[in-house]
Amino acid sequence: MSRLKEKYLKETVPELTSKFGYKNVMQVPRLDKIVVNIGLGEAIQNPKALEAAERDLAAVSGQHPVITRAKKSIASFKLRAGMPVGMMVTLHGRRMYEFCDKLVNVVLARTRDFQGVSRDSFDGEGNYTLGIKEQIVFPEIDYDKVDRLRGLEVTIVTSAASDEEGRSLLESLGMPFSRG
Repeated sequence: MSRLKEKYLKETVPELTSKFGYKNVMQVPRLDKIVVNIGLGEAIQNPKALEAAERDLAAVSGQHPVITRAKKSIASFKLRAGMPVGMMVTLHGRRMYEFCDKLVNVVLARTRDFQGVSRDSFDGEGNYTLGIKEQIVFPEIDYDKVDRLRGLEVTIVTSAASDEEGRSLLESLGMPFSRG
């Protein structure tokens, strides 16, 4: 069992149960999945960008990414429906807990000028989205093999009913929210 899941079961569940007064352990919010996404607008001109992003995303997540394609054509961007515009990976179970543990304890600490993550990036239903400006903050990425700095987006989907419950869940799992 991963370190973070153990922490969730031993510390987070009792903490949230007492804080929100849940009657049943199944009411306690939990992590459902983590979606890691890289948008690649440059893939229209540079098809090799897909290969580099796929390599980076597979190294970061430990799972093979799926290509996301444009739904609509947009002439001003020279984009046609069906063209590849990004990559994504959906993590569940053990990989999800390991990725979240690595994100909280290693990646965010390696980010330059880190002041904590925004408290306002919840969607109203307890899910949290976080943008990372460059993929080199992940320890698996070899700096010498990076062709271009790319940002990525991490969405943490929880079973929380509200933002307050979702924030409490992530705080108890170690997410460093900013004080402001």
